[in-house]
Amino acid sequence: MKKRRAAPSLRASPDQPDLGRAGARRLAERIDLKVGFRCNNLCLFCVQGDKRERLPAKPAEELMRALRDGRAAGAEGVVFTGGEPTLHPAILPLVRRAKELGYGTIQLQSNGRTFCYERVVRDLVKAGANEFGPSLHGSRPEIHDFLTGAPGSFLQTVAGIRGIKKLGCRVITNTVVTKVNYRDLPAIAHLLVGLGVDQYQFAFMHLTGRAGQNKAWLAARKKIIEPWIKRGLDVGIRAGRTVMTEAIPYCFLSGYEDYAAEKVIPDTRIYDAETVIEDFTKTRRDEGKAKGPRCAACAYAAVCEGPWREYPELFGWDEFEPVSAKRGGKAV
Repeated sequence: MKKRRAAPSLRASPDQPDLGRAGARRLAERIDLKVGFRCNNLCLFCVQGDKRERLPAKPAEELMRALRDGRAAGAEGVVFTGGEPTLHPAILPLVRRAKELGYGTIQLQSNGRTFCYERVVRDLVKAGANEFGPSLHGSRPEIHDFLTGAPGSFLQTVAGIRGIKKLGCRVITNTVVTKVNYRDLPAIAHLLVGLGVDQYQFAFMHLTGRAGQNKAWLAARKKIIEPWIKRGLDVGIRAGRTVMTEAIPYCFLSGYEDYAAEKVIPDTRIYDAETVIEDFTKTRRDEGKAKGPRCAACAYAAVCEGPWREYPELFGWDEFEPVSAKRGGKAV
């Protein structure tokens, strides 16, 4: 029997259905602040495309203003992301300012490599960071480093997770599911549990940017990865950890519906490269995701967002089978 999971973190999800307030303008519960797109990885599944080459780091003054605006609008949490946010020269003053403004959750969403330096983590914690979101995409270097395009990144990220937990801080991780690593998900889960992470998430790759360029050989069919996703979730469930999935529709989560992140991701305002997405919930549901010709007949039609719209453009809709009301009796 699966244990009941703990309350999930306010993880960034580029990481939020609110059917009770549908149609009403919502205040963001957090902001996602993309500080720049410079990165020391070159991930095969990166959604940011050529932004790292085109766009410089955002000026600190602009980012400070976004922090003030977000807090004034009622946001309780901030996620510093990018690119790799720890490479921004003003990251410590930004974290410090977020704490001064009263943000309750201050998260660094990172590839995790700079976290291997104890001083970096200590300085971030001292400045006010209280949640760390490194990414791990393989249980061993040959898988993780291949996907990140950065030899040595596995050892650095794992060392970083160990260092963060040594300081007693909260760690939530993300693993992007691809054709290269889906069979490795249970082993990744065992590694993460052994490292003491508080939460981990399996996110299906979003087929844009570099991921879109590599989709023909890198994207796996959801029906094929389904059993491996579930085995990976089981590892954390048995260990009493919080586990989540992202961009995995309910028709592939039979018995694991409680672990769909979309129903708990908070309302988020995203300060992106050259624009501000005021309501990412609405943008993601209306523009990012898609529903197929049979989705309306599914018992989860009201809460399931469907896949990223690029997925059926590549694979079609044949594997999406509506869930009957009988099977759909699980609470959502």
